[in-house]
Amino acid sequence: MAEELPETPETAEEEPIKQRKNGLYPGVSDELAENMQSGWADTELHDLRPIAQSAETAARRAALSARFPGERLVIPAGNLKTRSNDTEYAFRASVEYAYLTGNQTEDGVLVLEPETAADGTDGHRATIYLLPRSNRENGEFWLSGQGELWVGRRHSLAEAEQLYGIPASDVRELPEQLAEATGAVRVVRGYDAGIEAALRDKVTAERDEALRVFLSEMRLVKDAFEVGELQKAVDSTVRGFEDVVKVLDKAEATSERYIEGTFFLRARVEGNDVGYGSICASGPHACTLHWVRNDGPVRSGDLLLLDAGVETHTYYTADVTRTLPVNGTYSELQKKIYDAVYEAQEAGIAAVKPGAKYRDFHDAAQRVLAEKLVEWGLVEGPVERVLELGLQRRWTLHGTGHMLGMDVHDCAAARTETYVAGTLEPGMVLTVEPGLYFQADDTTVPEEYRGIGVRIEDDILVTEDGNRNLSAGLPRRSDEVETWMASLKG
Repeated sequence: MAEELPETPETAEEEPIKQRKNGLYPGVSDELAENMQSGWADTELHDLRPIAQSAETAARRAALSARFPGERLVIPAGNLKTRSNDTEYAFRASVEYAYLTGNQTEDGVLVLEPETAADGTDGHRATIYLLPRSNRENGEFWLSGQGELWVGRRHSLAEAEQLYGIPASDVRELPEQLAEATGAVRVVRGYDAGIEAALRDKVTAERDEALRVFLSEMRLVKDAFEVGELQKAVDSTVRGFEDVVKVLDKAEATSERYIEGTFFLRARVEGNDVGYGSICASGPHACTLHWVRNDGPVRSGDLLLLDAGVETHTYYTADVTRTLPVNGTYSELQKKIYDAVYEAQEAGIAAVKPGAKYRDFHDAAQRVLAEKLVEWGLVEGPVERVLELGLQRRWTLHGTGHMLGMDVHDCAAARTETYVAGTLEPGMVLTVEPGLYFQADDTTVPEEYRGIGVRIEDDILVTEDGNRNLSAGLPRRSDEVETWMASLKG
């Protein structure tokens, strides 16, 4: 990784450019500075087409405007976060900002300024504040660690206006403007400390939380663009699972990391990233719900619980789980447990339909699992007693699903009455993912059960007349899984 050049005295007064303490160049000669200012072609892009979701982002901004008339709304993208010393984590814009703009660049801020239209109706004027192209006069483009010769070209403000359909301004001027602003203001907190500092005496935590909650609830029902992106994410995820099955022999020779790396390659080639840390849990690791260390052995005869999802370039993520026999065939006990989870998932999926309570699919799946645990003699019945006391939770552990979208656990800030205690509507997308987990040290179950963990998870779209399984392309039934694996290994 190349080292950044230092600032020069000439540029430091105009715009300080951070220098590396132990850089090899102590300064920039006048001749070099002059040379770097000229001889560059005009690279401005013209006649750019709006991003694919520009109509949807405009509609989302209009809905937000209608909810908070007469108030200034500030939605930041966020800033780069340091990973170590002077290296940063890969940037991912805040969901709220990306949802409303389609833009994904660091330091961006969307501001909705209240205005009254000619017909007297209240509305907002949207402006997207971004970093402009790097300054070539003061050398920022090659001297700054965030200059374009270091991190790549960024769009000019004029280009951004064409892409996002929003007037664009220089974000470096925004803090001062906000500090001088009057009237009611709300900001989405937690992403940009500088923007929040400029608004410190103008906002309240309660009002800002109401903005965050509304933006979360807006995403409960997906528009057509979002459903299409989620299907893309799922389709890539299916191919990623196929990739993994094809290299299970190499994973056996190395570790769970081979599985993680294999799926990650698919995510990076076809999407933006993985939507969350892949869970590549072999053997007893499958009983750890969020096993992301992925450093354990992969052994023939064990089960592999693979919970992974590709994130598209527009940030929509899949979230799919399959529990696969490493050698391609379930043992008798593995199959019994797997089939019980499959039956529970079938009951859960059947309960997903418009007008149903959100909790219905969870309750349906939990009932099946409780029945199996009683049938196997692992917990004392009757089933109604088990469910009332929640005794099945020793082995089922988690809820049966969650909303899905730009966050893997989407809409998390929504009010309980609109989410968990709410009613399903067409356009909602959620996971259905029951599981059974028998910990390796659980002495309440027969020894042969210990260390077996099974989860099956699919991404379900609520439709006008029921539901559609977006991840139906990946086999679920135990015999179909075995046939599918054999076809890929063959």
